[in-house]
Amino acid sequence: MAADSRRLQPRKRPLQARAELTRQRILAAAAHVFADHGYAAGTTNRIAERARISIGSLYQYYPNKDAILIELLMRHLDAGMVAIRRRTAAGLPDSLEEIIRGVVRTTIDNHRDDPQLLRVFAEQGPRSPALLEKVTANERERIEYVEELLENHPEVRVEDTRVAARLFVSTAELLIHQLVAAPDPVDLERLENELVAMLTRYLTAAPPSD
Repeated sequence: MAADSRRLQPRKRPLQARAELTRQRILAAAAHVFADHGYAAGTTNRIAERARISIGSLYQYYPNKDAILIELLMRHLDAGMVAIRRRTAAGLPDSLEEIIRGVVRTTIDNHRDDPQLLRVFAEQGPRSPALLEKVTANERERIEYVEELLENHPEVRVEDTRVAARLFVSTAELLIHQLVAAPDPVDLERLENELVAMLTRYLTAAPPSD
């Protein structure tokens, strides 16, 4: 494994409950520090101070702030997929618009906690092979999920459901991420309604005639 890859990974995984609590404190503190100070000024010293542990204790878990931010990104991606799977398991409405709304709302909910931290993720975060692999796997699962919904719904009029699913996932994820993390506040209810309307019109419009 390359040295650069090792620097972007946690130093150890806690086996005891007390150690796991310390790790959670570090991650929670880092999220606040990065959001409050930005990534450049969000030093490990500030994170340790916020977590109320020594800098030596922090380094037992993470070699640097890059590794901490990547762990936060991993958790963000995992939370989004868990939310989608939970919504699917609960059953889907009959209306295509309400199905779309469910996906859009779940994505918005996964982005609403801290817009400032989202800006750090998007603009300044490091990228590791493990993170890029998870991003790809996450996107693939979302596309397959949406494609299955589109293939089986009578209201859908698009001809190529695979391309439509890719457009759906990319549009929802990128627009929500960008607008929620924008410096000027966005009304999330209006964002949801407009995005649902846009995607619904696209998916239900009759294909152009030759």
